[in-house]
Amino acid sequence: MSSENLPQSPKARPEQSSELPLRKPRVAVVFGGRSSEHGISVVTAGAVLRAIDRTKYDVLPIGITTDGRWALTADDPDRMAITDRQVPNVDALAESADGGVVMPLDPGNREVVYSEPGSVPKALGDVDVVFPMLHGPYGEDGTLQGLLELSGVPYVGAGVLASAVGQDKEYMKRVFTSFGLPVGPYLVIRPREWDRDQQAARKKIAEFAGEHGWPLFIKPARGGSSMGITKVDSFEGLDEAIDEARRHDPKILIESLLRGREIECGVLEFEDGPRASVPAEIPPVQSHDYYDFEAKYIDSTPGIVPAPLTPEQTAEIQRLAVDAFEATSCEGLVRADFFLTEDGKFVINEINTMPGFTPISMYPKMWEASGVSYPELVDRLVQAALNRSTGLR
Repeated sequence: MSSENLPQSPKARPEQSSELPLRKPRVAVVFGGRSSEHGISVVTAGAVLRAIDRTKYDVLPIGITTDGRWALTADDPDRMAITDRQVPNVDALAESADGGVVMPLDPGNREVVYSEPGSVPKALGDVDVVFPMLHGPYGEDGTLQGLLELSGVPYVGAGVLASAVGQDKEYMKRVFTSFGLPVGPYLVIRPREWDRDQQAARKKIAEFAGEHGWPLFIKPARGGSSMGITKVDSFEGLDEAIDEARRHDPKILIESLLRGREIECGVLEFEDGPRASVPAEIPPVQSHDYYDFEAKYIDSTPGIVPAPLTPEQTAEIQRLAVDAFEATSCEGLVRADFFLTEDGKFVINEINTMPGFTPISMYPKMWEASGVSYPELVDRLVQAALNRSTGLR
């Protein structure tokens, strides 16, 4: 790849020379990754690249391939959309099949370097803030956040602990329970437990089904985007469902069916603390038995914003959403997902520390209905990250 196509190093910081103009903050948008949610991450990043204010920020798009290579990618949101029911990938966007981007590891240095085999490494300039658009393990789960903390580079969204808790549904539910938030019945089968005695694990699931009834939802414990989830109505499909969940994560979660309405609520951190958006309702997709990946991203029907709730119900879900944000020590943003059960009670299902973030995703739509436009949302998150220190806080 010719050096002419590479982003040029920004001008020196004002403190280096009082005669140089103040440069724009540089935002590295990092997306893709090694999880099964790779494609959805690319779609999300495309929406942010399209919306971010280029008069206010310099932007550096960095994609992580499915095998973990950090690649310099085309700044081309049109190529980052779902096309013909197919999600995009970083390999198709990478400027080179071999080149790699190296993030700084020294807290005193924020310079990003690009190198290709047989070529002299090229400095791409300092990065002031990272906007991590990764979903799932190896990005949303605290791993990338830990790298950025070591590097001393500010970033958008939750920190290491909150990201890890928000990714692991078992510990998320344990934290919710400890703070008095209502959760539904669940069971966890850990990897060693399954490997040691599958029959004993099946017996635990059978006892759970005997207590709470069928159907059950078999899920990866640390996944998202509704991937790897199977609804089973009897023992007949159980092993296949377990295999599918374990294909995404060796630790699996079993949940009972909660009958009711699916309601979501966004939380955004303002200068005076976190605030909740108007809630939204996710209507059933008639062609799908439950809200799986295709129902969510391919055949989705528009969510109802705001959700048709009473003022008292709206206030209650907003309170619970902020409580979930605080309980998990989140920062920046969260989408909290609830069931409104048939007896009129809210039960929290999960939080997403980096929710779907395209303009048609529910989190931005809830905030749009609350008076914060999509470009404003992106800007507010970047500014909050720029004003927040790394390290203990």
